[in-house]
Amino acid sequence: MKWMTILVLAIVIALTVLAALPFAAGHAEEEASPIFGVKIPAGYRAWQLIAVSHETGLDELRGVLGNTLSIKASREETLPFPDGAILAKLAWKHVPLAGIDGAFVTGAATTVQVMVKDSKRYAATGGWGFGRFIGGKPVDEAQHQTCFPCHEANVKGHDFVFTRFAR
Repeated sequence: MKWMTILVLAIVIALTVLAALPFAAGHAEEEASPIFGVKIPAGYRAWQLIAVSHETGLDELRGVLGNTLSIKASREETLPFPDGAILAKLAWKHVPLAGIDGAFVTGAATTVQVMVKDSKRYAATGGWGFGRFIGGKPVDEAQHQTCFPCHEANVKGHDFVFTRFAR
């Protein structure tokens, strides 16, 4: 029975490592999003967690990380966020954990989404530039055109940021 526990643990660890591969540091540092020119920041995987999120219908687990400026602003509830704040949302499919009904672990990576605060460069979009990446590559321009309208319609009063610091 002990060998079975070790085998299950090894499988969970292997799946977690495989799920993280598309998010590996440096994977897409040179590829910029259309419209905004946002790139996946170097070293973002070492940033602190701001919060987790879930969007109905997408069947995903998500973690929102922040650089030092965004962590400080989130923790102190500072609005607007300061220029230089960067948020990175990582998303994975969620996979049921065998033998534990209702428990899930990360599955295949789906996207990395990045928001960069630069009030001058991105004045037309509330001071934020957006990047959405699948498999390390930025998605097309049409998808990037949907970013700000969604943030503007839903979280204008929170500096266009959905995420709140998890306490």
